Amino acid sequence: MATFVKYNCFAGDMAGKVHDLLGTAGAGADTCKVILSNTAPNVSTHTVRADVTELSTANGYTSGGASIANVGTNSAGTFTMTGTDVVWTASGGSVGPFQYVILYNDTSTSDSLIGYWARDAALTLADGDTFTTDFGASILTHV
Repeated sequence: MATFVKYNCFAGDMAGKVHDLLGTAGAGADTCKVILSNTAPNVSTHTVRADVTELSTANGYTSGGASIANVGTNSAGTFTMTGTDVVWTASGGSVGPFQYVILYNDTSTSDSLIGYWARDAALTLADGDTFTTDFGASILTHV
């Protein structure tokens, strides 16, 4: 997947206790989700999910996105968040176009934004096509 870009509000939200990505003793972390958009994110002014233009529910995509089943760990002063890859499959028609996969905290009352990944170009899934968000070894790491 493309390089992760964090929203400017994320650091302040962490300090302001908006996000609990570690959870209590490694369990009970806030639920994070990813959504699809074809409108460029603005890291300076976008702070909550309502600030971004998300794809509408249709043909295998559901507004609100999909949970990444995130898990946070802290080891030797390094925080790492991992998650389960999300697969969208177009069914009954096309999904898109979209160019951005946006990560947000669904547990926070305002659906606070965390970051996003940008594709090189917009993509439309034809009926039966799939798109996978491949997070690799970790979604984000903070030292």
